[in-house]
Amino acid sequence: MRLNEVVYNDAEPVEGYGPGFFRIGGKKHAAPLVTGYSGTSPWGGYDDADTLLALAGEVDVLFVGTGDDIAHIPAQLRSTLEDKGIGVEVMSSPAACRTYNVLLSEGRRVALALLPVK
Repeated sequence: MRLNEVVYNDAEPVEGYGPGFFRIGGKKHAAPLVTGYSGTSPWGGYDDADTLLALAGEVDVLFVGTGDDIAHIPAQLRSTLEDKGIGVEVMSSPAACRTYNVLLSEGRRVALALLPVK
């Protein structure tokens, strides 16, 4: 079996998570947060569309981690993001982290908005 080292260009992968935090690029960040090519920053949750709209033109897909379990995001938030050309994929935060890391390693234009896990 041949193993290849995964290389992440210009963005940092999610390395781990725990109650109320995510470890990204070797640093512990309090959740909720958004991360991608422009770095990692706090996110105000579903009421903070502006932070996510700033990703328009930078990413094709935004993964939204809804905490421990998958849940719907507000319809207005989804439509606002999609109207600006940002694709939205909703899943639990652990699944969103894994999916983000895989697509990030492929050089895809992705970002991640995460609500905390317990």
